[in-house]
Amino acid sequence: QIQLVESGGGLVQAGDSLRLSCTASGRAFSFYTMGWFRQAPGKERELVGSLSRNGLTTWYADSVKGRFTISGDDARNTVYLQMNDLKPEDTAVYFCAADSRNSYQVIGDFWGQGTQVTVST
Repeated sequence: QIQLVESGGGLVQAGDSLRLSCTASGRAFSFYTMGWFRQAPGKERELVGSLSRNGLTTWYADSVKGRFTISGDDARNTVYLQMNDLKPEDTAVYFCAADSRNSYQVIGDFWGQGTQVTVST
């Protein structure tokens, strides 16, 4: 079973960049489709992007396409979410999830605890 821990959140200004990390333990993340989600106050959790098991395919929500990039480091067993040109509407708690299914539409079998990202104007 895989355990996930997110880190890297914080308070930044609009236009800044931030990189979130999702460090896995217990099993290699490459056994799973990995997803990054976010949940803003009063809103439903939404899938931001996903990384295929072989690390070759990524998918992004329209709201972050061109600004966010997901990548994985097998040696560190860590998945990253690079976020550029951040906007106030990106403010949310960000979660990573591992999914046993082979689909870019990650639902999530295993979840991290989340990390807060706050973007000020």
